[in-house]
Amino acid sequence: MRKNFFKSIFLLGILLSIVGCSEEYLEDPKPAGQVSEDVVFNSRAGVEAYISGIHRRARGQWTTGHDAGGINSVYFARVAKGNDVIIGTSWFRFDYEQANREPTYRRTSFTWEFPYFMINQANTLINGIEASETLSEEEKTELKGQGLALRAFYYFQLAMEYQHTYTYDATLPAPPIYLELSLEGKPLTTLQEMYDLIISDLTTAVAGLNDSRLNKSYINKAVAQGILARVYQVTENWEGAEEMAHAAYGGNVEAVLDASTYDDGFNEMSNPEWLWAMPQYADQTMYYFSAPHAQADFNNPSYNNAYINSNFVDEFSDTDVRKLFVSYNPSVSWQNYITTKFNFVDFGVDFSIMRYAEMILIEAEALYWQEQVDAAHDLLYKLQVNRDPQAVKSGATGQAVLEEILVERRKELYGEIGVEWFDAKRLRRGISRDATHRVVVDLAPDDKRFFLKIPQSEIDANDAVDESVNSNR
Repeated sequence: MRKNFFKSIFLLGILLSIVGCSEEYLEDPKPAGQVSEDVVFNSRAGVEAYISGIHRRARGQWTTGHDAGGINSVYFARVAKGNDVIIGTSWFRFDYEQANREPTYRRTSFTWEFPYFMINQANTLINGIEASETLSEEEKTELKGQGLALRAFYYFQLAMEYQHTYTYDATLPAPPIYLELSLEGKPLTTLQEMYDLIISDLTTAVAGLNDSRLNKSYINKAVAQGILARVYQVTENWEGAEEMAHAAYGGNVEAVLDASTYDDGFNEMSNPEWLWAMPQYADQTMYYFSAPHAQADFNNPSYNNAYINSNFVDEFSDTDVRKLFVSYNPSVSWQNYITTKFNFVDFGVDFSIMRYAEMILIEAEALYWQEQVDAAHDLLYKLQVNRDPQAVKSGATGQAVLEEILVERRKELYGEIGVEWFDAKRLRRGISRDATHRVVVDLAPDDKRFFLKIPQSEIDANDAVDESVNSNR
């Protein structure tokens, strides 16, 4: 039964939303250890304080393991499973070795519990806003949109991590769906039901949100559109992916790209190319949980744990601003190169969740799949020439344009969101590692190692899920 779990995360969420976010609420007498929903949801300021608490928890230290610290840890575990980045013998090494999916492992339990915690906070937000008698309808629509987009984002992570991709078989079992505080565990749902909810939440959010927000850690219309563009990539709704990605970056490539910032260290959310970010402050730092920075930066105290495949380095021209590679230990093939892309100069590094460049590349791919190959190629070249002023448009035609787009996604987003894993899974291509790697483990298309088993802790706590859930997984 999940009764105690849901009670505890509800109370913790309320407390986190207030501490450090809205001091006026702390100045009034309140029962020790709790803040009522009436206080939180009777004003816009209270709701925004609660949303601040949700975002603060997203960038907190979830476990004692530095490979399980927040959404950045989910992303970097995906990075570790690819071919372009090589992981050493420290954190994320089991993800790298494709050996981290058993029910009792930290990766499996963290990747389940963290999204569900965030989903529960989003549900509390959504339901509290709906029940409020003091918020205006306009405020309800906009604030609820943030909650719906958050809920959809974390259900999307669960859908990607605990089953085959949507196009493999949408009738397959998927994690349970909760839309409100529940005192009992619910049975598994299906991928179809989960994606139906995700898309419904996001389309409602897009309709209700506007362009304004408190800062880049909050969700506005463009962020919701960006999340939905990713979802449409997975479900292969290419018309929808094109529309949402184009809207998310505004349709003007030159206006949202600034190549001069690419080598700034990827640690400041003020970067004009960042659409959605997770900031870190002195009193909220994740310390060495800050993947990728704490894993990849060899110039500052960190784990010195992420190397770059020399064959991937060869994909970049010498005039490409993204070619930020340094020879490190050429006597060991897998340690030949490191990257200076991520600067871990202090413990307060910000983390990029979504960037405009990704949206441009989603639109290009969506155009390709709609048989607008020339338009896709033209859009791709706009990004390429921004990154490399000496870039020459390739003579690619047909499927070669798609392959060029996918390579460009890897070059643009390496180390950030696990794009190589994401593309290999959704396109059902698999991942083939070359001999440069410390551990050569290939993933065939639709390999079961693309998803995790259901955690034993869930099986033990939820009467609606039994041991057979992991049979043939």
